[in-house]
Amino acid sequence: MRKRVAVMLACFLGAAASIWAQDQKPANGANSMPGMNMPGKGMPDMPAMDKASGAPVMHAMEGRHMDMGPHMKMTTLRDPKPDDAERAARVVEAARKVAEQYQDYKVALAEGFKIFLPNVPQKMYHFTNYSYGLDAIFHFDPNRPTSLLYEKRGDGYKLVGVMYTAAKNASESDLDERIPLSIARWHAHVNLCLPPADRRKEILAPHPQFGLNGSVTTKEACDAAGGTFRPQVFGWMVHVYPFEKKPEDVWAVERQMPGHKDPEHHD
Repeated sequence: MRKRVAVMLACFLGAAASIWAQDQKPANGANSMPGMNMPGKGMPDMPAMDKASGAPVMHAMEGRHMDMGPHMKMTTLRDPKPDDAERAARVVEAARKVAEQYQDYKVALAEGFKIFLPNVPQKMYHFTNYSYGLDAIFHFDPNRPTSLLYEKRGDGYKLVGVMYTAAKNASESDLDERIPLSIARWHAHVNLCLPPADRRKEILAPHPQFGLNGSVTTKEACDAAGGTFRPQVFGWMVHVYPFEKKPEDVWAVERQMPGHKDPEHHD
């Protein structure tokens, strides 16, 4: 266990960019988190975090990515409106066409998508286009997803879906205009307590106090523990799996969770 943690930390500490650089220029490196907020007019300020703390927090987050616990905020499922199904179908069709273009992950890399933490084992890898992510703050284009979602297969990757993002301060009405909330549930990562510099390894512990697996969920408790509290990190995100047949699989919110069984027909 200690050896595994040491290997992970070596990868984490090699991250080249801060993942909380909302008040900095748009990131363009492979270690910036998909879905992060880029700077823009009217966007709330958020101090950049140091590069050593970012990657371990994000890796610890992976196991809870879709868990609707105290560190996860989900949009409310709304009653359907008459045109919701049609609007959602148009998004899925656009996502499918994009996904078909990037079945070969090397094409994605050649066209500017960057792998987030490629050397850290993950259930699902985000290949992110930061230019698309910046544009997504201001307007929604289903033909330009912020990230492509791949699962590791041998020495390569298999594309399974795409991820769209929106500004951190977007309202549910804003998100509903992009993809109807009667069908899709957007998510955001909230209530993060970052550990002091000398306690970063604790994020990887089985029952951590810090991070998005952590027991600390309030600013008061985080301050008492000597950590740094962030009410929300990154913007809103939604995954679409356009090759799936059932709506619940197309818009699945739990697929990234460890132990989740993918649809049987999806190999």
